[in-house]
Amino acid sequence: MLAGGSGFLGTALAADLATAGYEVVNLTRTPRTGPGVVQDLRWDGRTLGPWVEVVDGAAAVVNLTGRSVDCRYTAANRREIVESRVRSVEAIGGAIRGCVRPPSAWVQTGSLAIYGDAGDRVCDETAPHGDDFSVDVCERWEAKVEEQVTPGTRRTILRIGFALGRGGGALEKLVRLARLGLGGTVGSGRQYISWLHVSDLSQMFRWAIEREDVHGTYNATGPTPVTNATFMRELRRALGVRFGPPAPALAVRLGAFFMRTEPSLALTGRRCVPARFTRQGFTFEHTDVSEALAGLLEVS
Repeated sequence: MLAGGSGFLGTALAADLATAGYEVVNLTRTPRTGPGVVQDLRWDGRTLGPWVEVVDGAAAVVNLTGRSVDCRYTAANRREIVESRVRSVEAIGGAIRGCVRPPSAWVQTGSLAIYGDAGDRVCDETAPHGDDFSVDVCERWEAKVEEQVTPGTRRTILRIGFALGRGGGALEKLVRLARLGLGGTVGSGRQYISWLHVSDLSQMFRWAIEREDVHGTYNATGPTPVTNATFMRELRRALGVRFGPPAPALAVRLGAFFMRTEPSLALTGRRCVPARFTRQGFTFEHTDVSEALAGLLEVS
């Protein structure tokens, strides 16, 4: 079962799970109708309801629920960002506790933003946390997962990096800007982007669902983070765009205001590595950012 799986990551994961033979049920505020690989059920992301019947006997629950952070951090948006995460965790924990046959695995999404603006310091799962609103959100999110008592269900938290895939996610916005000639270095360009290909991320989810030795907290990112300057250069190359003027921090803050988003999303970064996945033998299909971007954007 996927909770909040109607977005970019959930759609990719649902397709992967369906190909692997799973019957995928998605909990969503706006169920879709018609044929597809996913059965949608309605839920509000906060409370128990008829959907709990699907949890009983499910192989796993994957919770992707959370209001997008791609917005201005007004008081109302901050409250919704936090509540959408912690209340969905509470609801899923309650549903699992009510099961006669609880799912074997609960895979909960988190974020690498928990490490804050870490500069060039390499962050594995033991790295210290940062100190800002995004860090507070992540800490409260993960703490709520830890509070849940689900003795028959193995729990894994995946702190997800910048996932690259077709047809959605943050990459789509960067592609639009680059094609408009605005794909230059952002701010100093020294902030790191911890990226991974969405197909590798789907395999990480599969590991967390299927392998009994996968539990606790993992960095779900690729092994080769790159600076913003490098990433934007390779993006332009993949698109065949020769030049993109650099965007100083002041210009980014001004642009973010008109794009109704938070400038820190572009101006901060962290250099994270998937230490636990690597130690357990996970093999990445995509480790070169230029090849990954070229393949996704279908430009050689």
